[in-house]
Amino acid sequence: MNNEEMLKTAQQEEYHHLVNRMKPKPPVIRNCLWAFVVGGSICVVGQLILNYLLAMGFNKQDAGSLDAIIMVFLGALFTGLGIYDDLGQKAGAGSIVPITGFANAIVAPAMEFKREGYIFGVGAKIFSIAGPTLVFGFVASVLIGLVKLWVINW
Repeated sequence: MNNEEMLKTAQQEEYHHLVNRMKPKPPVIRNCLWAFVVGGSICVVGQLILNYLLAMGFNKQDAGSLDAIIMVFLGALFTGLGIYDDLGQKAGAGSIVPITGFANAIVAPAMEFKREGYIFGVGAKIFSIAGPTLVFGFVASVLIGLVKLWVINW
């Protein structure tokens, strides 16, 4: 390594050190609290809908299924209106973790690629974000099922 390369490396290290020192630190506690409040609020809305459906006379399984459908619809609707993306900017994981986050992950790419057409845009790109989530969810469920089966038969 010659002197020019050593000087360039030292300058880059000094620059990165200066950038890291000057970069504002994220408010971690505030972000965690905001994610907790937003995620909890979404779950409270889901629970209120479930309680309403149970009060209307639906059995527990049907009410749970209908509640999931309604929450996915609301997540897709609010994504289409641009509300969910704004919420996600502020809430982070608090808006992604509930079932409405899954709806957002499906609808957002579809809206983004709509201008490319319904087949090569929406059809091809709709699962670009949700696809890996589905794959890892399937793999995790199979592994959990195998472990449960192994524990039961052991």
